[in-house]
Amino acid sequence: MAMSHICSVYDPFPIQIERAKGLYIYSKDGRRYLDSFSGIGVLAFGHGDEDIKRAMIEKMQRYMHISNFFLDEDTEIVAAKLIEKTHRGGKVFFANSGAEANEAALKAIKKLRKGLIVSFEKNFHGRTVATLSLTGFGNLKKPFEPLLPNVVFLPYNDVQAFEEFVRKNGKEIAAVFVECVHGSGGLNVLSHELSRLIMEAKRSFGFLLVADEVQAGLGRTGKFFSYQHFELQPDIITVAKALGGGLPLGATLFLDDIADVFSHSEHGSTFAPNPVALAGARVVLNRLTEEFIELVAKKGEFLRSRLLRMEPRPIDVRGLGLMIGVEVDMDAKLLKQAALENGLLLNIVSNNVVRFLPALNINFEQIEEMVDLFERSLKEAYGRSHVEKVDSSKS
Repeated sequence: MAMSHICSVYDPFPIQIERAKGLYIYSKDGRRYLDSFSGIGVLAFGHGDEDIKRAMIEKMQRYMHISNFFLDEDTEIVAAKLIEKTHRGGKVFFANSGAEANEAALKAIKKLRKGLIVSFEKNFHGRTVATLSLTGFGNLKKPFEPLLPNVVFLPYNDVQAFEEFVRKNGKEIAAVFVECVHGSGGLNVLSHELSRLIMEAKRSFGFLLVADEVQAGLGRTGKFFSYQHFELQPDIITVAKALGGGLPLGATLFLDDIADVFSHSEHGSTFAPNPVALAGARVVLNRLTEEFIELVAKKGEFLRSRLLRMEPRPIDVRGLGLMIGVEVDMDAKLLKQAALENGLLLNIVSNNVVRFLPALNINFEQIEEMVDLFERSLKEAYGRSHVEKVDSSKS
């Protein structure tokens, strides 16, 4: 498909989609592909979920947009459910994306605290000017510098570096942004030691703690929020991706003492919360029961164990729940192409890490199918890589 009128910021699969259902995408040439990353974690219940579609259609038959001058009934229902899952008090600002949710968090911090904002290397918080300032990828930031000042990046899970920085600069810290599982940064998991030190420093110096749950939240890691695996008590939580059931919807949760951080007209959005996306969110949140999320954790353990039994064995398998990264020691482009030929769609991050974000309602048989296709593709890619090395040595 020609893309002469589209900004060249993406590298799409060479597939023309006919339809999508469950875990599978069907192309116009009659092929079926297993989607191992569910629209980058957006489709918690797979493509074309009937309950979500029904709720959205019912809402669309009433209206599709009403602006923030009116309150759709699902707004309070969804907000209340999100706050309930924190087991604390608070209020919600709705946005259209994860970046916008993090923008709201940053704006609140600017109002409440003056000083340094701490982020970590390989954190990803968005691509707007403000959120890019908090994102720990030098290659993404460099063309757009200078960005926001007073942002400091520390090595992820480097306890000594964090302790030393806090000892010297603790009184100057306004906020700390944390991704408990790196999404774009390679699926690294926050250490319990660093999470404990963050909370100790927070109690000592009173800075605000932001948990970016845009990708890792909403049951993805085997807890409703990924920070619940650790000792963290954030002041602000950001969510998006799976929240809208496939439509754009983000949210920023302001908890306890800062619930009323924004007064009238201090922040807003023309489109958010979109009532059709809210209808999807209501269904998504109702289905994310404790029992369902416990099953996600078990599926994640099964996926991890199955990946570790593959031949050839990957360099590393890491992550939590159904948010798993597989690090491979080969050209990821070869692997992605081999997988495509085998009917498996792979998402590569940090150059050589395969990011698995399957639909949360994937069953154990489908996990086996996904890993079998991945293992076959990995073997074929290794074979092609070896041939390329031999050919290059001859030349």
